Amino acid sequence: MAGTHRMLATALTRYADILWVDLPVSPITRSSTRYGTGRIPMPRLRPVADNITALFPAVLPFHSRPGIRRTSPILVRSQISWALRRLGRRPDAVLDARLGRMLGGWGDGVTDVLYGTDDFVAGAALMGISAARVRADERYSLDAADLVMAVSEPLRDRWQALGADVLLVPNGVRTEPYADLDRVAPAPDVRLPRPIAGVVGQLSARIDIALLEAVVAGGCSLLLVGPCDPRWEPERFARLCARPEVQWVGFQPYESLPSYLGVIDVGLTPYVDSEFNRASFPLKTLEYLAAGLPTVSTDLPATRWLNTDLVRITSDVGEFAKTAAALGHERLADQRSGEGAGSAAGSLVRARRSFAEQHSWPARAEVVARAMKLSTVDITTGAETGAGVGGQ
Repeated sequence: MAGTHRMLATALTRYADILWVDLPVSPITRSSTRYGTGRIPMPRLRPVADNITALFPAVLPFHSRPGIRRTSPILVRSQISWALRRLGRRPDAVLDARLGRMLGGWGDGVTDVLYGTDDFVAGAALMGISAARVRADERYSLDAADLVMAVSEPLRDRWQALGADVLLVPNGVRTEPYADLDRVAPAPDVRLPRPIAGVVGQLSARIDIALLEAVVAGGCSLLLVGPCDPRWEPERFARLCARPEVQWVGFQPYESLPSYLGVIDVGLTPYVDSEFNRASFPLKTLEYLAAGLPTVSTDLPATRWLNTDLVRITSDVGEFAKTAAALGHERLADQRSGEGAGSAAGSLVRARRSFAEQHSWPARAEVVARAMKLSTVDITTGAETGAGVGGQ
């Protein structure tokens, strides 16, 4: 999944080599093809991108159960040590973004970093795990961290109340895939009348399905791009997808995202008002802006933090649908009349893309690299970066 962790790791390759530690699985996990059912669990180590080597760790069967769960951090730590020995390397920093009890014990001079991409305590019920367990993991991680980073102001504020000194590092966006969006062939499988409102990302209880239903009732087609949690509103979602103005294309690789955004007229961030969502920072909002799209979002602290009128904010169901329809029809009219460089519509597209560029992942990675005291040299170009003084 091209989520926050992957995006930041890729951007940090300017400053360091990355050992990416994937989610651990057991050999009997039904969805796992990593080891094969019945095989002895063994870690796998392989290069996956420039300057990134991935470790695929193995844990015991039934590793989510309380007694066995205690063994997982020990096993994963030992496999990380094995991978480092195989690579002939030692870490300059260890970044834990999953409250996995990975911090501490890596030796002198190693910066232990807790990176909060969500409020996992608030989201424990959504993930089907114990809030008390997550709270204990959170306390351990806060105590062990040399550097604490949070993706949103609500999460930063909560951790500060627990005694941590927290650096705010909001999510970013890769802008280069959308630089020539007009030249990207539209997704051939989309067959919807315009204007098309789109939602890109995971479809789960974080999404307010009433907003999606209202958008369709308000005169827009609806394109849904991303995997769907089968526990989320199964009957309502099935009825929604059965409508001729709605198309769900399921999970799509990140590389195909521009072709889907190219057919969307207005991007939607239709989040439920929940403690978990209020502490999140949706990637999709900046993705829409990077693609030059008008955008409608529910009222989230992250959206308020962006502080721009390029994103229309409303949580009222009727107003959300009305705004999406107005922006979608306006975008369609602009395209039919031509979004020339000198037109007002063309200026808006450029403004959205320029705004997204200010929030790019390379810009976020520079902040993180400086805080982690990584090298002042961009290892991909040899240029000075101003990221601080530290190990290579």
